[in-house]
Amino acid sequence: MWVIGNGLHLCRSCRKKISILQGTIFQDSHLPLTTWFRAMWHACVQKNGASALGLQRALGLGSYRTAWMCLHKLRRAMVRPSRDKLCGFIEVDETYLGGKKHGKRGRGAEGKNLVLIAAECDGKGIGRIRLSHIPDVSSITLCNTIGGMAKSGATVITDGWTGYAGLEQVGYGHQTIRSDYSIGEDMLPRCHRVASLLKRWIMGTLQGSFGPEHLPDYLDEFTFRFNRRTSRSRGKLFYRLAQQAVQIEPVPYSNIIVTQPVV
Repeated sequence: MWVIGNGLHLCRSCRKKISILQGTIFQDSHLPLTTWFRAMWHACVQKNGASALGLQRALGLGSYRTAWMCLHKLRRAMVRPSRDKLCGFIEVDETYLGGKKHGKRGRGAEGKNLVLIAAECDGKGIGRIRLSHIPDVSSITLCNTIGGMAKSGATVITDGWTGYAGLEQVGYGHQTIRSDYSIGEDMLPRCHRVASLLKRWIMGTLQGSFGPEHLPDYLDEFTFRFNRRTSRSRGKLFYRLAQQAVQIEPVPYSNIIVTQPVV
C-alpha cells in the first residue's frame, strides 16, 4: 500500500485507491472525520442522551436529516461486536413501550412495542443489562432471545409466565418467583427499575415519540449509557465509542431509513 493523501491508499498490486474509512461506519460519508468526532463527543457528554435537533444545533449542521443519520449510525456502533453475555443470576421480564391504548393491558396488549429486559444481579443492585425488541412472548421467542443475552449455565429469574418454562431445556438454571406475593410487592425489582428508567429516558430524550422500526437503535443507546453509568470519565466513553465505530460493518443510510424519521 502507498499513501497518496486525502485519506487514500493505493494498492500496489491492483492499483486501486482505498479509503482508510473503508469498512467502518464512516464509509461513504460526506462529513469530515472531525465532524464525526465532534458528534461522538456530543453524544457521550449528554448524560440523558442526545437528540438529532440538539446535535444539529451543537455542530451547526445545515440539515436535520444529516444529524439524525449521524446519531443512528453512532447508535449502531454502541453495540460491541461479540460483546460478553450476561452471567450469574439474571432477572428477566418484559415491558411495553408506547402511548396509551384502549383495550387489554399487559401481555397480549395491542398497538405497543414489547421489550425483553435482562438485568444481572449485583448484590442488591443492578449489574449489566440487555434489552431486545421482541414480537411476542412465546416460549420460542423468549428462549431464543435470552440465548443471545445470557451465557449458558446462568440462572434466570422470572415470573410464572409459561413462556419461560423451556429455559432449563436450553441450558439455563431457572428460578420462578412465587405468585403469592402481597399486592404491591416487587417480584423483579431490577427489571422494573430498568423499565421505569427506560420509559423516563424515552419521554425525556425522544419526547415519548419513536418509530418502532428504530426502537432497537434506541435500546442499544440506552444500554450503552446504562452499563457505563458509573464511569466518571466521558473520555472513556468517547474512546469506547470510537473503538467500536471502526469495528462494525458500514451502515448505509438506506439501511437505516425505513420511513420518514419520527424523532
